[in-house]
Amino acid sequence: MANDNTTVKQTADEALATERTRSGCCYRPNVDIIEKGEELLVLADIPGAAGDKIDVNFEDGALSIHAEVPPRQDNETEFLLREYNLGDYYRTFKISEAIDASKITADYADGVLTLRLPKADAVKPRKISVSTR
Repeated sequence: MANDNTTVKQTADEALATERTRSGCCYRPNVDIIEKGEELLVLADIPGAAGDKIDVNFEDGALSIHAEVPPRQDNETEFLLREYNLGDYYRTFKISEAIDASKITADYADGVLTLRLPKADAVKPRKISVSTR
């Protein structure tokens, strides 16, 4: 990530400190955050979720992802072996105010949530013309 005040690098301890706790079983999805020229790209692994059950919110500089995962079997199922645990996904990130919140988009396909966070015009690189006399 660039050191141009559009993003803030965090240590692992700082990142964990921003996570909120929730009651019940909840998973922290793995993510990749990529800085491109005019946007940040967030790729979050959320397998098993339905696109209409994913909530993405941006408020007070915090981006939160919450995805409900429905049970794969009904309550009457008798398992011989059960290794899959049920729980929702939840993760929160501190995001620089240099993001244009009104233009954030989200897509979900093949278990991956893709968020596009466009940079605000004020922080985008721009070419300045030089006038001569």
